Amino acid sequence: MIPLPRRWKACSRAALLVSALTLAGCAQGGLDLGDSPGALVSDQEVSRMSLQTWQRIRQDEQPVQDSAMQQRVDRIAQRIIQAAGVAGGEPWEVVVFQGDQVNAFALPGRRIGVYAGLVKLADSDAEIAGVIAHEVGHVLEEHSQERLGAAKVSQVGVQALNAALQAGNVGYANQIAGLLGAGAKYGVILPYGRTQELEADRFGLMTMAEAGYDPRAAIDFWTKMGAQSQGQAPPEFASTHPSNERRLNQLREMLPQAMEIYRRNQGGT
Repeated sequence: MIPLPRRWKACSRAALLVSALTLAGCAQGGLDLGDSPGALVSDQEVSRMSLQTWQRIRQDEQPVQDSAMQQRVDRIAQRIIQAAGVAGGEPWEVVVFQGDQVNAFALPGRRIGVYAGLVKLADSDAEIAGVIAHEVGHVLEEHSQERLGAAKVSQVGVQALNAALQAGNVGYANQIAGLLGAGAKYGVILPYGRTQELEADRFGLMTMAEAGYDPRAAIDFWTKMGAQSQGQAPPEFASTHPSNERRLNQLREMLPQAMEIYRRNQGGT
């Protein structure tokens, strides 16, 4: 198990204005929520909303019929979960969904969804591992709680969150899926904030290295996402996790530390 990355929360700024029809994404310089916006939402609320979102996705999407693909992704995910030190307790549910979309997500409550399009695009297990580790990082860094807490600050946000806990309101349910990081399916794409992305990048890089996957594959994958978005709409995963030169430079700065972890787990020097 590797130590969790140091939390960089001092500059956490976000404002998520929720309504029945629209929801604005994270914005720099928005409402100052201090260091712990996630404290505004209870674990019970987050668990309930995550379970509802997962159940809805399971109803709307079909798992792949390719058992070898499902077993491959599950094997990779379990190695990441073990390396992250969260393998105990309730098992993580990992599902590969049909579809060509290049997307993946993880939800609080130990659920991971990966679309077949992303698996087909990846050139190696290590590239898939980098994506899954990044998504698990968002969960373990409690980014969903932070986004939900930001939404709950406003009266509109409170109404939306409360409505989402009641059955039958599809509009609010879509917004909650977006806040939890699984909204691309429902047309609610909410990019994570810059600090959240940096945390997930660092967590993902170090955790995949701890799991024995070459961290250089993560940079390869993000580079591929950037190339795919040139001159056209980016893949869903790139929309919510923008691959730009700044991010790649930050990943390259982290790479020496990740390579040390990787070589240690490979028995190298």
